[in-house]
Amino acid sequence: MFEWYGNMGRNEKRTFWACYGGYALDGMDVMIFSFVIPSLFVVWKMTSAQAGEIATVTLLLSAAGGWIAGILADRIGRVRVLQITILWYAIFTFLCGFTQSPEQLMITRGLQGLGFGGEWAAGSVLMGEVIATRFRGRAVGFVQSSWAIGWAVAAIAATIILQILPPDIAWRVLFFVGLAPAALVFLIRRMVPESPIFTEMRSSERGRSTGPSAIFSRRFLNLTVRGSLLAMGAQGGYYAITTWIPTFLRVQRHLTILGSGAYLAVIIAGSLVGYITSAILTDKIGRRPNFILFAVGSAVIAVCYLYLPISNEAMLFLGFPLGFFPSGIFSGMGAFYSELFPTEIRATAQGFCYNFGRGMAAFFPTLIGFAARTLPLGAAVAIFAVIAYALFAIAALSLPETMNRALDAEIPAPETV
Repeated sequence: MFEWYGNMGRNEKRTFWACYGGYALDGMDVMIFSFVIPSLFVVWKMTSAQAGEIATVTLLLSAAGGWIAGILADRIGRVRVLQITILWYAIFTFLCGFTQSPEQLMITRGLQGLGFGGEWAAGSVLMGEVIATRFRGRAVGFVQSSWAIGWAVAAIAATIILQILPPDIAWRVLFFVGLAPAALVFLIRRMVPESPIFTEMRSSERGRSTGPSAIFSRRFLNLTVRGSLLAMGAQGGYYAITTWIPTFLRVQRHLTILGSGAYLAVIIAGSLVGYITSAILTDKIGRRPNFILFAVGSAVIAVCYLYLPISNEAMLFLGFPLGFFPSGIFSGMGAFYSELFPTEIRATAQGFCYNFGRGMAAFFPTLIGFAARTLPLGAAVAIFAVIAYALFAIAALSLPETMNRALDAEIPAPETV
């Protein structure tokens, strides 16, 4: 399982841990919002529709941030952009704690989205370029698994802080914790080298002549569109579920903070195992079969957990596959996008596809918030999750298999794309 890690040199291991830590802290900062929603329902009398709108604006701006970061990563380097994006999302998560209304929170949370969208674009490409071809899926997938670690840290912090502090203060402290990732920037600056593939490409004529608009050229437009639909499906389902799960458990299932924490712990544990399992499978059975397996599992478990009239005890056990499938679906995506596009436009294309999909998926939390006015919240989430995973499966079937594809610095000929 860890052969790929043992074969890495010192610089590759430093890169791995920098990307792992960056994405874990990214996950922590992003998921904090899902834990403060119930408190803001009380403190601000915020509605579910307003909560959904804040989540949507954040994801929309993260889409823009991901594309901008991708373009910059193809111009000034993967490592430099990784530093900028981590610092950006940490600062604006911290500033969320000073807001006084849903409108102010929407602004600071939206600006935070610019950073967390960009961090994935830079870090995923960096990891994809420094890892050997036959281990790429596993290594990038293990980095992806760090999101579950960040989610777990957010859940633990929320459980503790919401218990020991008054509601009108606790949610602010949670956002203040989000400044922690800023410290990682200084370690990256000192210890992580730039991708050799990128450095070589930038010194060549290809690196100087290719612009960001190349992803919309006739040669790559088809891949760009289908890659964006793939990301839209994966993230639409994921954000539909994770944005509303804490609220679903506490409002519809009437669980306490500590009670819902136990259910979330099972979901997060399933998420971590799902990331790791998918990371291994994507190098064993291929990118596309792995995608289909996790898409079907995600749709089925969303219906079972959120829609069917099951007991709280059954929900506790079903929480593990609810974390396992929707999270594991992401593990193969970073390597897959890296293999679809050449070095000159790799970060630009990856940043656009993943984050355009995220931008479209951003409407799912808002639509669910409005749908919850007439439907039970669980039913609304389940419906939109199934739609998202069906779209993901269709997009995956339309794209080529890329397992064991070398990261060639040359733009492939049209017939090989």
